[in-house]
Amino acid sequence: MTNTPQDLAGWQARAAALRVDAGLFIDGQSVAALDGAKIEAINPANGQLITDMACGSAADIDRAVASAKAAWDDGRWRFLTPRTRMDIFRRWADLLEANAADLALMETLSMGKPITDALTIDLPESLVTIRYFGEAIDKVAGTVTNSPHNAVHQVSREPLGVVGAISPWNYPLLMAAWKVAPALAAGNCVVLKPSEKAALSCIRLAQLFVEAGGPAGVFNLVTGYGQDAGKALALHPDVAKISFTGSTGVGKQLMIYAGQSNLKRVSLETGGKSPQIFMPDLEDLDTAVDRAIMGIFDNAGQVCNAGSRLLVHADIHDAFVDRFVARAGQLYSPGDPLDPSTSLGPVVSHGHQQTVMGFMDQGRAEGATLALGGAADAARPDGAYVQPTLFTGVTSDMAIGREEIFGPVAALFRFETEAQAIALANDSIYGLAASVWTSNVKCAHRMVKALEAGVVWVNCFGDGDMTQPFGGYKQSGNTRDKSLECLAGYMQSKSAWFSLD
Repeated sequence: MTNTPQDLAGWQARAAALRVDAGLFIDGQSVAALDGAKIEAINPANGQLITDMACGSAADIDRAVASAKAAWDDGRWRFLTPRTRMDIFRRWADLLEANAADLALMETLSMGKPITDALTIDLPESLVTIRYFGEAIDKVAGTVTNSPHNAVHQVSREPLGVVGAISPWNYPLLMAAWKVAPALAAGNCVVLKPSEKAALSCIRLAQLFVEAGGPAGVFNLVTGYGQDAGKALALHPDVAKISFTGSTGVGKQLMIYAGQSNLKRVSLETGGKSPQIFMPDLEDLDTAVDRAIMGIFDNAGQVCNAGSRLLVHADIHDAFVDRFVARAGQLYSPGDPLDPSTSLGPVVSHGHQQTVMGFMDQGRAEGATLALGGAADAARPDGAYVQPTLFTGVTSDMAIGREEIFGPVAALFRFETEAQAIALANDSIYGLAASVWTSNVKCAHRMVKALEAGVVWVNCFGDGDMTQPFGGYKQSGNTRDKSLECLAGYMQSKSAWFSLD
């Protein structure tokens, strides 16, 4: 990724010059909402207006779905040869790479993500996602079973039709890519409803698909509020599947909408309260502490699988806390997200800042000990900043130890035995991810088997690649993103029995 500014002044100048087409994207064109409504896109770092986005309603969802349905019916995408679709995916990824600086800037301005994170994490992983699923297009194969001599039985894989995707604001471009890329690779047409809090890079994602040669109507986008546009998409009878990443409460409501409409498939990746377990025999305490800090403070804690519950053995508890407090401020300190040296930007909005602060007040009231942070950043009152925070003495009946805060707040538990650690880790309605730090291979295998989580890391946190299915147990959802398992979720099987008599 070349031609990117190298300092704060350079990024500020680029931000001032940025021009964003923030309309709805329907049938290959940028259009206004039918009623002319707008949403203000606000920069959480300073409270200033970035631009006005079109605010789509149920009527706009209807026309976006109609566009996708027309594209599905005439086969302009699914009937293209696999190699042709692969070529479009390749050009699409290349265009994203060529526009990386502006896409990263949109992420930073919209939700406060540090520009270095946007450039080195979000953009590269988005590119890998599109290229991975593009490469998989001609790898989808059916089967021919061992049938009787007078018959031939084949099972083929087919796309579903129109897929509705609802993506979150914490990783706007990447989470949209996790949904749209496999849906399109499978041969479906898509209507994306990104979060109204951070939609600018998603709009550009749709535009670049058409610029890469993707047929109009195959990838449509409607910005709008969940209670209007999102609900309409989930209830629409021409939508075959809803793919959603967000809160558990909204995920449950989407399943109700599916039942009220056409029994569409619903794939959910919802909340998390991921435990990181630190055994006394872990190999390197300094490394473990640093990774623990990154596991909760990356992206200002706004990560569905954030390692927000730190389960620390009594033998290393005090040393762990001392190192955590000493290192957290060195690794994460609030700053202007356009500054390449900044590691901690604001949370997504002032409203969300108040929600996070409310959890911290509740933690104090319920008896947890504040060891670090616990306040907004007084030096930046115009921004929605929250200090990196650590509470110790946390128990599972406290809100900060039980509920998903979605901010830079770590809750530390003390345990005495392996069995106690497993019980604490599993004492949650969530089961998205977990990690275990130990040098004992037998202990590691026991814990991996016992932990109720869809993703478990051993002596690391957050590592992996596109071959890794990502999703959770329990109320963390019912699907897997990434991997070929994800691709299969955007397809259905068809059995054909040929009589040879």
